[in-house]
Amino acid sequence: MNKKLAAALSGGAVLALALTGCTSDEGNKELDAWAKKVCDAVPAQNAKISAAYVAITKAAKDTTSTPKELQQADSKAFQDLADGYKERAALISSAGAPPGVEDGAKTQKDVVTKLTALSAAYADLKKRVDGLDTKDQGKFASGLKEVSAEMKQVETQRKSAITALKKLESGDTKKALTSQEGCKQAAVASGAAGASGS
Repeated sequence: MNKKLAAALSGGAVLALALTGCTSDEGNKELDAWAKKVCDAVPAQNAKISAAYVAITKAAKDTTSTPKELQQADSKAFQDLADGYKERAALISSAGAPPGVEDGAKTQKDVVTKLTALSAAYADLKKRVDGLDTKDQGKFASGLKEVSAEMKQVETQRKSAITALKKLESGDTKKALTSQEGCKQAAVASGAAGASGS
C-alpha cells in the first residue's frame, strides 16, 4: 500500500550538486569564496535529504509496520526533506549570486525559488500524512494513495529544482564548486547513494 510512494521516490536519492571530479585552475578568488560558502554545508544537508529518502523507501517496503508506524516514519521523512531543501535554499540565498557569472543573479534566484517551493511541498505532504486515519486500515490505505499521487507532482518539482541547480553549477561556477572539499564529499556520497539506491 505504501509501495507507490516508494516508486515515486526511487531514483530521487539526493538533490546533489551535479559535479565531476575536475578542479579549478587559478580560478576567480571571489567565485572560489562563493563556492566555499555553498559547499561547506552541503555534506550535512545531503546526508539529511538522503536519509529521509531512504527512510521513506524502507517504510514503503516494510510489510510488518502498523499504519501508525508508517505514518510516523513518513511524517518524519517528509519533515526532514522540507527542512533539508529549506536549508539548501537559505544557503544559496545567503551566498548570493556567483560573482562574475553571466545571468548569475537570475539563475541563483530561480534555484532559491524552486527549492523553497519544493520544501513547502514536502511540508504539505507531512501535513497530509499526519492527517491520515491510522485506526481504519481501509481509510489509511486510501489516504496513502492520495499522498502517493501528490508525491508524483512533487517529483516534477524536484526535477525542476535539479535542472535549475545544474544551470547554476555550470561553467566557471562548476570549476569553483568542484575544487571545494564539501562539494567533493557530496559528489562521492551521492555517487555511492545512486549506485546502491536504484
